[in-house]
Amino acid sequence: MQGTAWPLATEADLLAGLKKAFDYRGDITITTRDGLKIEGYLFDRRTGPTLEASLVRIIPKDGPRRERIAIAYSGIAAIEFSGRDTAAGKSWEAWVKKYQERKAAGETGIALEPEALD
Repeated sequence: MQGTAWPLATEADLLAGLKKAFDYRGDITITTRDGLKIEGYLFDRRTGPTLEASLVRIIPKDGPRRERIAIAYSGIAAIEFSGRDTAAGKSWEAWVKKYQERKAAGETGIALEPEALD
C-alpha cells in the first residue's frame, strides 16, 4: 500500500479507504477539503450516524507526541499511504521461512531475532 493514493469517488470509497488506513501500520497523509495536508499515524476512528458526525484521529508525524488531530469524515478529500508499513512482511510465517532458508543454506548459530524497526 505504501505510496498509493486511495480513490474517494463515493462515500463507500471513503469508508473503505479509512478502514484500510486504520489497519495500516505506517503513516498516512490526509488532505482535507480546504487543502490542508496532515501526515501521521491514524490511531482512532469513530463512526457516527453521518459523515459529519464521524471522525478519525491522527498523531501528526512532525508534531508533539501528545498532539492529536481530529478530522471529520466529511472533511476528507484524499487519503495517501505515505509512510512505510512497519508490519509488512513480518508475520510469524515470514519469520519462520527466513529462519528455514538460513538453516538450509548451512548457517549455524542462527536464531529467530526480531528485525529493527528502523
